[in-house]
Amino acid sequence: MAAAPDTTAGTTAAVTTTALDAAPGYAARRTLPLRVEAVRQLRRRRTLVIGALLGLLPLVVAVAFEVGGGPSGGGELTLLDTATASAVNFAATCLFLSAGFLLVVPVALFFGDTVAAEAGWSSLRYLLAAPVPRSRLLLSKLGVALLFSAAAMVLLPLVALAVGAAAYGWGPLELPTGGALPAGDALGRLAVGVGYVLVAQLVTAGLAFWLSTATDAPLGAVGGALGLTIVGNILDAITALGDWREFLPAHWQFAWADAFQPQLEWGGMIRGTAVSVAYALVLFALAFRGFRNKDIVS
Repeated sequence: MAAAPDTTAGTTAAVTTTALDAAPGYAARRTLPLRVEAVRQLRRRRTLVIGALLGLLPLVVAVAFEVGGGPSGGGELTLLDTATASAVNFAATCLFLSAGFLLVVPVALFFGDTVAAEAGWSSLRYLLAAPVPRSRLLLSKLGVALLFSAAAMVLLPLVALAVGAAAYGWGPLELPTGGALPAGDALGRLAVGVGYVLVAQLVTAGLAFWLSTATDAPLGAVGGALGLTIVGNILDAITALGDWREFLPAHWQFAWADAFQPQLEWGGMIRGTAVSVAYALVLFALAFRGFRNKDIVS
């Protein structure tokens, strides 16, 4: 006689789903609120360390200029040569010095340490058993990671403005190409630059987030995102690739410098934004799709 099919698992799942739907006060959209997740991340030591490092960078740069006697112009002028002209010049210089790599680190860390850290602590399955829907968990962690990354981008120029005002005074932005912009207009240009740097880092964010959902090792997700970002910079330096480099996000990472021209140039930033957003959307979609059916064992 053939054995009767085992329907226990299916019955249990149906009963659990029905019980959750009928549970008073339960709503999937209320699980793992952004405020709760933000407080959890804010209290972590790595968040405080990153904030301290970004806050100290302008002080280190100012001390370096004080010890070295300030930047010395020679040949074609750059933002670095006008660093001590005013507070806005100093903030733009700090952004120039950190946009290539330093500001990549907090983005990779905040996004790569999201899901993988929970898996490494063996707390991910308990969050899902709370029950927090998988899409809700990812959206919550994605939103908080984006918020903290934006805060990191804003913190650096704000501290640099304060340090620059104390060290070099408040004045117009001296343009490397000649001329100057009033301080009010210069602050708007600086905001455009900071906003573009954040958008340009969405590729690193998407890559780190995808790796975070695919591994239980946070360092693997963070290191993988940083490593591939470095590879992109190396490929962009190979001039033999010609126009193919325009499809690399790294090719447009300094397009924000066009904001510090006598006439604001949008062309490079628009193309860089299109490339970064396109890559980021694909990577975020891969993260959600892969995590949806992933077996959670930790």
